[in-house]
Amino acid sequence: MSDRKQKLELTWIGKDKRPRLEPRVLVEDAAKSHHAATRRRDGKDIFDNMLIHGDNLLALKALEQQFTGKVKCIYIDPPYNTGNAFEHYDDGLEHSIWLGLMRERLALLKSLLSSEGSIWIHIDDEEQAYLKVVCDETFGRENFVNMLSVNMKNIAGASGGGEDKRLKKTCEYILIYAKDYTSISQFRPQYVYTEMATLIQQYLSEGVSWKYTSVLIDAGEKIYHGSTIDGEGNEIKVFIRKEPKVMSIKQVAERDKISEKEAYKKYGVLIFQTTNAQSSIRTRIMDYRAEEKIEDEIVSIEYVPKTGRNKGRVYEQFYKGEKCRLFVWLKDTSEVVDGELYKKDAMGTYWDMTAWMKNLTKEGSVEFPNGKKPEQLIRHILEMATNPGDLVLDSFLGSGTTAAVAHKMGRRWIGVELGDHCYTHCKVRLDKVIDGTDAGGITKAVDWKGGGGYRFYELAPTLIKKDKWGQMIINPEYDAEKLAEAVCKLEGFTYAPSESEYFIHGKSTERDYIYVTTNYLKAEHLRALSELVGSERTLLICCKGFATGVKLPNLTVKKIPKAVLDKCEYGHDDYSLNVKNLPMAAPGYSQCDLFD
Repeated sequence: MSDRKQKLELTWIGKDKRPRLEPRVLVEDAAKSHHAATRRRDGKDIFDNMLIHGDNLLALKALEQQFTGKVKCIYIDPPYNTGNAFEHYDDGLEHSIWLGLMRERLALLKSLLSSEGSIWIHIDDEEQAYLKVVCDETFGRENFVNMLSVNMKNIAGASGGGEDKRLKKTCEYILIYAKDYTSISQFRPQYVYTEMATLIQQYLSEGVSWKYTSVLIDAGEKIYHGSTIDGEGNEIKVFIRKEPKVMSIKQVAERDKISEKEAYKKYGVLIFQTTNAQSSIRTRIMDYRAEEKIEDEIVSIEYVPKTGRNKGRVYEQFYKGEKCRLFVWLKDTSEVVDGELYKKDAMGTYWDMTAWMKNLTKEGSVEFPNGKKPEQLIRHILEMATNPGDLVLDSFLGSGTTAAVAHKMGRRWIGVELGDHCYTHCKVRLDKVIDGTDAGGITKAVDWKGGGGYRFYELAPTLIKKDKWGQMIINPEYDAEKLAEAVCKLEGFTYAPSESEYFIHGKSTERDYIYVTTNYLKAEHLRALSELVGSERTLLICCKGFATGVKLPNLTVKKIPKAVLDKCEYGHDDYSLNVKNLPMAAPGYSQCDLFD
């Protein structure tokens, strides 16, 4: 029997072959960076956002050193591997390659998540089941939170009837994982709002019992009668209501010459039913009426509840008759929005986005057929999983929806996109958001007026390349500054050039530094550097060449490119999920070939 420990896992061709990614430098293109011409009125401009053009696997590796453990929420909408060719994506890869490339991205995304963070992965049923297992392996099955079913379209008529044996697709899915389920922040509930007047008519047409049929047209003159106390000795003020006016919803509709539906809409906040509520407060008011010999039909009280939704604030209740039947308001079981009543239902694992799909093509003023997601979908996610100022990441940015919504909601963001539509879609859309000229999507709902900004980055070219003789050399496109930053990344140092000491380009601790130079360092140069470093610090030197035989306890010297040659694989500029960039024509092509 094998000694190998068995485990439940998904296997595929080339799974054990992992790419050795080069941690590229991110180079800002200041001409494409964009910020608001004037600051927002509240002064809360956001400019430390990042729009990155380049392969997202290399970009995630480039972000790893600075942002590990700092991202609160990740939303990605990767190609679904359906085999269909879209305008901006050829969405179809050999199955094992798709799984392998997704696994590499998920591993990096996990490292970027904070301990309280969550990742939301949008997918359809083509790869959902397989992706779920890969996510279980990557994040841990114990960190699975939910899978959402998202209705993205309605089926109208009998289109395609009999031509396809499969049911028409209406739902897509979102897998939700925590970095650490025990530490994840509790999601804020999101709600679906239904106009109460419409809902009531539906109830009545279906014969559902409906008791909210009375309208308090006039609460009457409010006259203070006296006070009593609750069981804990807290004051309850009692008021007589002189000449109140109550009508049925039917009477109101007839009087106003409107339909009952219109009456519910017009008088919704004044509609109530009465009930014999079993409460100590009601019992006390019944006793008080009898003690005070109050004969008026309606009384109201004011007190401060110790529990419930009105805890800690003055609350008013109405009672009718000597039995003190409590007024239960329709507005207490719904929510008032712009003076109208809406039924509020908490969203579960089924989200209906069909209403938001109708004007989707206009959102952001950019066309992105079959790829764009509605801003409201991302808004729900960010409201549930983040707070203003939190960092949001989307490494499949597409048309820029996630970044646009995060920006409007006051979240910091990082967006990565490989295609040219990083320029033609993402940048164009985000510039409008910042300038305050994007009026679509959630703009009105969150009262977005413009402001903030972002920096635009390109991935630096590979550090090591072959010369015309096949020798591995430093890429001539690297100047001294870019070379120093790249070597710092490769050696695990934070690039932070010292303004006072020329020989320091970065550090790993407060006493461990790195110096990168293309010069040849003679023995006297090394001794001089050792003296400058001092006995309390250590220095790693990466240089073109150096004198051998000089041993100094506070210096470690390496030769470029030999020092970095074995760190990773160089020359790979595209690990994308876009089939255009993969040599798929060759039979039997696998992930192994891709990474060789």
